[in-house]
This record gives sequence, C-alpha cells and structure tokens, in this order.
Amino acid sequence: METLKPDNNSKSQRSKKQENPLLNLGFNIIIPAVILMKGATWFSMGPAITLLIALLFPLGYGLYDLAVRKKYNALSILGLVSVLLTGGIGLLKLPKEWIAIKEAAVPLVIGMLVLGSLKTRYPLVKTFLYNDQILNLDKIDQALDERGARNDLETLLRRSTWLLAASFLLSALLNFILAKVIIQSETGTEAFTQELGKLTVWSYPMIALPCTVVIIYALWKLLVGLEKATGLPLEEIFVSGAHKKSK
Repeated sequence: METLKPDNNSKSQRSKKQENPLLNLGFNIIIPAVILMKGATWFSMGPAITLLIALLFPLGYGLYDLAVRKKYNALSILGLVSVLLTGGIGLLKLPKEWIAIKEAAVPLVIGMLVLGSLKTRYPLVKTFLYNDQILNLDKIDQALDERGARNDLETLLRRSTWLLAASFLLSALLNFILAKVIIQSETGTEAFTQELGKLTVWSYPMIALPCTVVIIYALWKLLVGLEKATGLPLEEIFVSGAHKKSK
C-alpha cells in the first residue's frame, strides 16, 4: 500500500500554479448549485438550459485544472455528478425523496474520496489542510528532514484525513435530515423550487458550521503535531508567520 510520504520533487511541484480551495469549491459546488436553484427565476431560462449552464462551471474548471496541473480534479468530477443528479431529478420529476438521497450522497462520496486518496500520490488532505496557502511547507520539510521525522508527518496526515472524512460524513447525515424536513412538495412544482432554495439557505448555518468546527479541530491537531515533529514554533509553521520572520 502506498504511503503519504512526500514525493522527492515536492518542492518543484509546489512552485507550479497552486490550487485555490475556495475557487475549487466555488466553481465545482457552490456556483452550479446556485444556478440550479435560481437560474430559471433570475434569467428566465428553461430547466434544460439552466442545467447545461450549471454543468459548464465544474466542466470548465476541471479541464483547466487538467491543463495546468496535469491531474484530474476530484471535486470537478463530483460537481458534474452532483449537478446532473440535481438537475435530472427536477427534469425527470422523480420522487422528492431522491433529493434527500442526493444531498447525503455528495458529502458521503467526498468523504469516501478523502479516505480513498490515502492510497494515492495525491491525498486530498493536502488540498484541504496541508497546503502552502496555510503552511510554510518548505520550512516544514527542511525541519522534518533534519530531525528524521518523516514518519511523524505520515501519521499526522493519516489522522487528519480521518478527521476530515468525519466532517463530510457528518455533513451527509445533516444534509439527509434537513432535506427530509424541508422538501415536502413534489418535483417540478414552483413550491419544490422554493423549498430547494430554502434548503440551500439553511444548509449554511445548520451544516457548514458544525462541519467547519470539525475541520478546524483537524487543522489544530495537525498544527500541534507539526510543532512537535519539526520543533518549529507555530508562528514559523504558518505562512503568515514565515513571511513576518523574513521581513
């Protein structure tokens, strides 16, 4: 089984154009969801056109990622599937119960991808937590090499991966419950569209907040572990701290 040990050319890889987690989530998940919920109302588009426009965002971002970083973007693939499922449920007028299943399936699949990525060269924990937008990876790598603590980093990343996956599993459960409570109208009706919008609004405080708490806890555990493994103070582990130190 492959480990999470950094690649020998990790420093050169970080010199390439880096992933922006907010843009990743925005283009692949958030923007397509908003278009599906509000596109027909805001732009007077039919459901088929709305679905096609929503699909363009994860498709375009995924192709861009493939061209720039030479690898497939898991969230772009997931975004395409999510948009197709949500739009398809409305177009085909499937039973409303499918919305709850779909809402739970998306974060569940993300959680499974996070765990499954442990066996690949590109563990997703590095996209969400262990990246050079948050941490001074070059300095961390140097300290780990000097102390011979690469195995400690591998253990930390595995623990962080399980916590990150747990946040998505929690999201799946909360998504399912919230969808069952809010979606009461049949698909294809105006009331159904309004309930989808209500579901989107309530998902932020009801789902994003507790999941964010879990992710922050995972990041905190990672930082505490890195502090012990590297011997560096937290202000030098953070990117901002490194910048301040170099001034």
